[in-house]
Order: sequence, then C-alpha cells, then structure tokens
Amino acid sequence: MESVHKSGFVAIIGKPNAGKSTLLNALMGKKMVIATHKPQTTRHRILGILSTDDFQVVFSDTPGVIKPSSGLQKAMMRFVDQSFEDADLILLLIDVNEKFPEDILMEMMGNSVIPIILVINKIDEASEEKIAQREAEIKDHVEVVDTIHISALRKRNLTELMGKILDNLDEGPAWFPKDSLSDRPERFFVTEIVREKIFLNLSEELPYSTQVVVQEFKEEEDIIRIVADIHVDRKSQKGMVIGKGGSMIKKIGSEARYDLEEFFAKRVFLELYVRVTEGWRESNFRLKDFGYME
Repeated sequence: MESVHKSGFVAIIGKPNAGKSTLLNALMGKKMVIATHKPQTTRHRILGILSTDDFQVVFSDTPGVIKPSSGLQKAMMRFVDQSFEDADLILLLIDVNEKFPEDILMEMMGNSVIPIILVINKIDEASEEKIAQREAEIKDHVEVVDTIHISALRKRNLTELMGKILDNLDEGPAWFPKDSLSDRPERFFVTEIVREKIFLNLSEELPYSTQVVVQEFKEEEDIIRIVADIHVDRKSQKGMVIGKGGSMIKKIGSEARYDLEEFFAKRVFLELYVRVTEGWRESNFRLKDFGYME
C-alpha cells in the first residue's frame, strides 16, 4: 500500500437530521449520498474516500443513531456499530437546534475510546449564545479532543474542519487507490439516487416502506441502460408509487435519470418497476437479500 502523509478512517456519527449526509457530500465535493429534509434517509454505511498527494481520509457516513423498533432499524444500527471497529477519529455531529441528544447517543460517545471532534452544525440558524450553550451541554457528557462550529449546507468552516481532522490523524498507508471515491459499486449509487427521489416526491411514511433493487446495469459506449425495481411493503402502496396514469413513477424516473446522468457523466436510460414485497422490513431473508444483513 502506498504511504501518504496523513491517513485514517473518520466516522460521522449523529442523530437523524443532524446533517451527516450533507456534510459528507460537502467534504467530498460531490454528491455521494442522499440528503433530504426527512430523517433516517441513510440506511447503509457508506464510505467516501477523499485523497490527495498528502493524505487519504476515508469518511464513514452511517444511519442516524436511534433506538431501533423494527428489523430494518436494528440492521441500520449495526452499520453504526461497525463504523467504530475501524474508526481512527469520530466526528460527533450535533444539530444546534435540536433538543439535547437522546441517552443512546451520549452513552455511545461516553463509552468510546476513539478520539472525538465535536462538530456543531447549522450555525447559520442559531445565535452565538445558543451555539455556546449546545457546546457546553455536550462537553458535560462527552470528552472531546477538539470542537468546531460549521454549516454543512452553506459550506462554512469546512476548510477549518479538514484541518482539525488532519491534525488528529497519523501518518499511514493509503487504503484505497487514490482515484477511488467509495467502496460501493455503481449499482449502489443508482439505488440511492432513485431512493432520494422517492423521499422527495412521496409523503408521510411511504418512502420508509420502499427499497430499490437494480436488476440490470449495462454500460455501452454512449449510454448506460438501467432497469430497477421499487419494492413496497403493502399492496395499497403500489398505486401511490405509480400515481394516476403512471405520473408519479414517471416523475421519479425523470428526476433520477437527470441526477444519474450528472453522476456518471453519460446518457442514461432508466426503467422502473414497482413490486410488492410484503413485510420486507421485518423479514431476515429479505433484509439479507437487500444487503442489510450478512
């Protein structure tokens, strides 16, 4: 493995809606993961690999920390636990406007032996007094090596954050080729982009009942041809995803295709189908089939 000046795995940990995905995308300078106004859109552990001639930082974006109540949520929390196994540094991301974090997050951070940088996010939405109050609240419960106030959405203080990250990493090997952006295959990013459009276009709980599976991914010289299934939890949900006269599925497909063409820098043909897979969120077989369990 090629040696670089600074190297390490950095886990981004926080509650749902703390802005973890927005932060990862901003640090990477590329849209890597779903970032919507709805909580718990991230379901997997996703690595974003940021490399230069001097360093390689492997960011780990994980689902928001919650007390799980379903088979799917339990699987999601296992991805959070896995992020601690190889992490050299933790970014504890706190939304300045949210109430004091749940005990489960504070317990997790309090038991960590991995160095923690406290990152207070969304500072453009709060007064200096409120920011200071939130920082003091967290520091009363968690030992941190450094603190920074940012706005991931507005890209404020991200250069300073990168400096603090590098200050807390050691010299080491580049774990991935320097032209790698993630450990995930191209098919995974197709499912994420389609899922994002489902979250943005469908209301209430319906997006949380959907799962996207790529059935075909054929890359030709001038176009990528993709066929994907959208699985729903109940028969009654199928019509809502399709929409009147197919209007909703067409809208989701059109918006997803636009982003896919930007992501792959190539023309994309996208064909979507809706399948009913009842109770998939509580089925170990389906959760394993969809990549949530080994």
